[in-house]
Amino acid sequence: MLAAALRICARAGLPWFLLGSGSNLLVGDGGMRGVVFRLGREYGEVRWSEDRGDGLERAEVGASASLAAFCGKAASRGCAGIASLAGIPGSVGGALRMNAGTDHEIGEFVEEVLVQTPQLPDPHPVSVQYYYRHTSLERDAVVAAVRLRFERGDPAAVRGDLQGRLKRRKESQPIQWPNAGSVFRNPPGDKAGRLIEAAGCKGWRCGGAEVSPQHANFIVNLGDATAADIATLMARVRRRVHERFGVDLILEQHVVGVFDEA
Repeated sequence: MLAAALRICARAGLPWFLLGSGSNLLVGDGGMRGVVFRLGREYGEVRWSEDRGDGLERAEVGASASLAAFCGKAASRGCAGIASLAGIPGSVGGALRMNAGTDHEIGEFVEEVLVQTPQLPDPHPVSVQYYYRHTSLERDAVVAAVRLRFERGDPAAVRGDLQGRLKRRKESQPIQWPNAGSVFRNPPGDKAGRLIEAAGCKGWRCGGAEVSPQHANFIVNLGDATAADIATLMARVRRRVHERFGVDLILEQHVVGVFDEA
């Protein structure tokens, strides 16, 4: 189905966008122009490989599979390092494209990535380079599946590590309010949240949007925020941090769609 749709878009010159779980996405109030795809069905499947006797756990994970659900299953199998992805919302494909993680990033566990493109619509492997919060994947490459491998550890210890990290995230991040995750990437040698707080931006508001008093690198929706409110706060925070510290914060969230109908 996706292969056929990509072919049609390529022939017709239609713009298109792949929506994962939308967990780090800010869509303009004017919506999107073009075709929006969201993967499902077989793209959400997880297949664990048979034991090869090499002390590794392997899985082929569909791009639309929930990262949180996969982390839980992987922890129960003793996949060492999986706790570094604990509490990160979204899909496995989105995590791959963003190279999500904490002390370990998902790229460290990848054996192979399968993608689909308008030029090659059927799933095929590609070589990927991994960087801090981005990869070398082309914009028109749709991640179809990821083959992951982990060192095998003690399941009880891995589950304990996972639960501990989830608890700390719950205590330190404003998950009780709608938000799109960390707004800015951490600059080299520092933390975006520390800089934003030191610049006095905690608690800033624009319309229904607020720089979280709990964690300064989150902008939360207090109930009636528009995308324009959030984008305005992003710009104000970036400007203040640059004025105070000379640091240009880089967005971790992706801003897409139409923000000005005029």
